[in-house]
Amino acid sequence: MKERDAVPPAAGAIVLPLRPHNHLRNTAGDSWEALGNDPCFHCLLPEAGIEAGWYEVDVDLELLQGPGMWSYFYPDYGDPDLERHKIHAPLRDVGGGRRRAIVLFTNHVRRLRFDPALAVCKFRIRDLRLRRVTRRVAAASMLRALLLQGPAGIGKRVRRAGSLLLKMVSGGPSAFAGYLNALYSSPPQGHARVGYETWIELYDPQTPEVLEGVRREASELPVKPLFSIIVPVYDTGERWLRRCVDSVRGQAYENWELCLANDASPSPHVRRLLDRFAGEDARIKVVHRDKNGHISAASNSAIGIATGDWLVLLDHDDELHPAALAELAGAINRFPDWKLVFTDEDKIDAEGRRFDPYMKADWNYDLFLSHNCVSHLGAYDAALIREIGGFRIGIEGSQDWDLALRCIERIRPDQIGHIPKVLYHWRAIEGSTALAPQEKDYAHDAGLRAIGEHLERTSSTGRVEDIPGQRGNYRVRYALPEPAPLVSIIIPTRDRVELLRACVESVLEETTYPSYEIIVVDNQSREEATRDYFASLADEPRVRVIAHDAPFNYSEINNRAAAEARGALLCLMNNDITVISPDWLEEMAAHACRPGVGAVGAMLYYPNDTIQHAGVIIGAHGVAAHAYSGHGRGYPGHMSRARLIQELSAVTAACMVVSREAFERIGGLDPQLSVAFNDVDFCLRLREAGYRNIWTPFAELYHHESATRGYENSPEKAGRFNGEVVYMRDRWGEALQYDPAYSNNHSVTDELYQLAFPPRTTWPGPLLRSRGD
Repeated sequence: MKERDAVPPAAGAIVLPLRPHNHLRNTAGDSWEALGNDPCFHCLLPEAGIEAGWYEVDVDLELLQGPGMWSYFYPDYGDPDLERHKIHAPLRDVGGGRRRAIVLFTNHVRRLRFDPALAVCKFRIRDLRLRRVTRRVAAASMLRALLLQGPAGIGKRVRRAGSLLLKMVSGGPSAFAGYLNALYSSPPQGHARVGYETWIELYDPQTPEVLEGVRREASELPVKPLFSIIVPVYDTGERWLRRCVDSVRGQAYENWELCLANDASPSPHVRRLLDRFAGEDARIKVVHRDKNGHISAASNSAIGIATGDWLVLLDHDDELHPAALAELAGAINRFPDWKLVFTDEDKIDAEGRRFDPYMKADWNYDLFLSHNCVSHLGAYDAALIREIGGFRIGIEGSQDWDLALRCIERIRPDQIGHIPKVLYHWRAIEGSTALAPQEKDYAHDAGLRAIGEHLERTSSTGRVEDIPGQRGNYRVRYALPEPAPLVSIIIPTRDRVELLRACVESVLEETTYPSYEIIVVDNQSREEATRDYFASLADEPRVRVIAHDAPFNYSEINNRAAAEARGALLCLMNNDITVISPDWLEEMAAHACRPGVGAVGAMLYYPNDTIQHAGVIIGAHGVAAHAYSGHGRGYPGHMSRARLIQELSAVTAACMVVSREAFERIGGLDPQLSVAFNDVDFCLRLREAGYRNIWTPFAELYHHESATRGYENSPEKAGRFNGEVVYMRDRWGEALQYDPAYSNNHSVTDELYQLAFPPRTTWPGPLLRSRGD
């Protein structure tokens, strides 16, 4: 389009110069490349900021390459939680490269961030403007856009228009504008998630040049271990067997031997192929078994012909990444004490398309008892495997899991390594476990047995149970000591008696744990109704009220109460918590009584049954953030992790149980953190002292977040919050850059557990790793 044909920008608008902030690279002039899934600009605002109200966005924005553009504004109203206030701007093309949208700023805007896209792409942008409009003009513009983007067909659009007009008549102009805005600013379904295939193309290219670089680096390693790749073979389809063997022969690292055990396959092509492979490459060894013994016996036969330093497990129809052995060799050189190594994995279909990646945590004992997060790829010190006698007969279906369980009983947790790269491709075809785990119930039953026998061998108080509806996942329920230890439930409060009453009555009426006391800490309550309620609690022997007549400091309040508590266990609880599962305290206390366990966190829901807390991810959104927040109750999470007991770096103190011994050993909560991050700091200090922090989804409670104190929306509160952010960064530094319970292939700037564009490169290995049971 010629310049004279371009649509002019809106008159009387505020021009907002843009300053690149994150995931952006300038390619030429007004052209940019988004390097990740969080490209954003800071808008340079007028000195007075921007007043609250309706605005028309007007920008010269053009997508040059990529999957699409979904733009957002992040207004800073004085509340540092920008994510809570983000506004989707559904920019529509008005010609000449210009796009326009309506946005509503509900408060005075101090700073403003503009995210033109949520994915890797290339685009051109210039001349961003905001023009103040009336509610009437905004409503008319949104109504027109909604009708145009609504269901196809005149009849459907007329019906939609009628529905919208009814809303206007019933609610009045203000409510109607709000209703329109909710519809208008809703992100479209399925938007802005760049697929795994794009991630592979960007960050895992298997080009000849890349693999040659891997091969060159591997050839320069000081130690070049011999890897024996163990493959039990039974009646494998020729296509899949060839692909499996070819993936080994295509390794960039050359010091390997492939040990194939033919488990008396009835199809003649299996023997023919295996013998041909052995004849073509001296590194390929084959043993033909006379009698079918199933996968454990066949694997042991393959181990019997292995001479390597390390044994690498590979199923007969799966594939190794071409850099798999080179990465293993590099890690073994870097961490020579490792005896067991596992990697990330994905699935691969019949056409070779990779999908459904499992980006794993580092060694996580409790998660490993919940599901098999080690296989695949699993590599084992050969002497260790021979020491335990190889695979056990009778655990077929979960033989790899059983093998790893028996190995970890003989080595230290810091000898278990994780390589956060996808190095194994699990074949997903009809009838396979990868595609449908429920198709192999015997594998689930074998897993139940493997975990149960491990718990017996280690003299654990835990017993393994099925989780209804979750084949392949398990729950370990731990026994409480006899008698059950006294738990002191500490509840700080300031007025808002209706919240406190609901919290205390919920605990008293719903909790089945036999031995607890409630300590209500009155932090300068002023309302008569609150004092009356305190007086009424005098008749309840399980409850006492103590005063803390000082400015609010969450850490000081809890430390004071902990000093007066009588319990061997402490439960920190917000006054806006109510109980869902009656045995919540049995579950949390049992974990807190386990050797080496520090803080124990619960599954917390908002009153609308969406997740408020399923653990804390370190480094997310600046310092830390809650996992799966906003997802519906029952949401499985990444590889079912929102449903499984696991070790996490931190959990919220809105409902946390910890032993008095651990609490006092690290000096309680830090009073320097009066409101925010005191629980995160507490958990990190527990971890630093050698404790493991546990999160369980089987203790469920409701949380009306910050209902007493409100949000951080005043200049004083915002300043205090920002100071605590700086304090955390100064204290913990690099520890905030890597969470061993969270993959560096997942984003810390976007929604958690989404792919990171690009992946973070920090990989400290066994940094801050603590011992398992």
